Amino acid sequence: MAIKAPKGTKDTMPKDSFKVQYIEREFAELCRRYGFGEVRTPMFESTELFNRGVGETTDIVQKEMYTFEDLGHRSITLKPEGTSPAVRAFIESRDYAEMQPTKYYYNTPCFRYERPQAGRLREFHQFGVESFGTPDMMADAEVIALASDFLTKVGIEDIELRINSVGCRECRPVYRKALQDYLQPYYGELSETSKTRFESNPMRIIDSKDPHDQEIAQAAPDMLDYLCDDCRAAFKELKSNLDAMGIRYTIDHGIVRGLDYYTKTAFEFVTTGIGAQDTVCGGGRYDHLVEEIGGPSIPGVGFGLGKERLIILMEQKESLIEDNNAPDIAVSFIGDKARLYALGLVHELRQQGVAAIIDTLNRNLKGQMKYANKLKAGYSVVIGDDEIEHGVVTLKDMKSGEQKQINSKDITKEITK
Repeated sequence: MAIKAPKGTKDTMPKDSFKVQYIEREFAELCRRYGFGEVRTPMFESTELFNRGVGETTDIVQKEMYTFEDLGHRSITLKPEGTSPAVRAFIESRDYAEMQPTKYYYNTPCFRYERPQAGRLREFHQFGVESFGTPDMMADAEVIALASDFLTKVGIEDIELRINSVGCRECRPVYRKALQDYLQPYYGELSETSKTRFESNPMRIIDSKDPHDQEIAQAAPDMLDYLCDDCRAAFKELKSNLDAMGIRYTIDHGIVRGLDYYTKTAFEFVTTGIGAQDTVCGGGRYDHLVEEIGGPSIPGVGFGLGKERLIILMEQKESLIEDNNAPDIAVSFIGDKARLYALGLVHELRQQGVAAIIDTLNRNLKGQMKYANKLKAGYSVVIGDDEIEHGVVTLKDMKSGEQKQINSKDITKEITK
């Protein structure tokens, strides 16, 4: 029996990898414009990092993490999200001692043991940004603007930004009590998952996926009505900043985010285009996460965005992505003497920066041309005895069919035009 990829994982083949390369390039370039530098963290971390950072009451920590004991009897976890490792790196590198803000972006694989579905795998890939060192809502608006610009850049224009405030350590306990008081009469009707959250994390009941839980939560108290003066002022400032940047948004009282570390700002970019999961990008502020992981008291804000879900959405929107893997030119030949000449020509073209291919199966000319078409070569030339003798080749545009005779030494110049 053939060995298959583990459940919840997916190979990215050449016919699709150019799409991944495209969005990686666009994201990196946009982050550069916004002043974010790339951070690369290990694929696995100490389990304690996620217990402290993500929160022991979250589904991720309780049900979804790939955790194992290594040969040194240390508890190790494949990272389920990108923020906590970035925060750990921020602390360990002592970047907090430098002039702030510190701004990172990352592009990383993540791992969660959950039921595979459209756009959600057990091994998935995540973009993200983290901005440390400022409590000002300008930073929140900046990361939201970066996410908005990126989604627009890759062709996702009909998408909605939803924002909310999840309060802080001062006002959230007051809201938590009001929420529990509201939910108490319905406790027996809640799903088993929501019952376990009633004491430990009742805000998560608001974004339960269970239909009956959602029905109960519709009339639940609104966090915005319980904000302290500082959180209320911050949310007002965030809205003003987004208005100043011309970024449209909807206030969504149901956004609480799935991780314990969020404070104040919580936001999501939402679409209904990919089936069961409608959140394409999500993030928010985390003013105490650096401190909780062992660093100084420094605020932060960021977002995460899944590549797989984004590509599905781009395909549905028919976003045009140029296949940069397609060769610039296919060099075909007739006869052994021409084969050697063609090999030398291909080698020279590659050294000059041209993506050139040659058939290595020694097929006849028809087979060579079929191969060039399959790989979507932009141009083709055929080398025969006459071409070798006169140093002149016929360059064919494979899209338009246009042909012209040129000196073989001018191929690079013609293609780069």
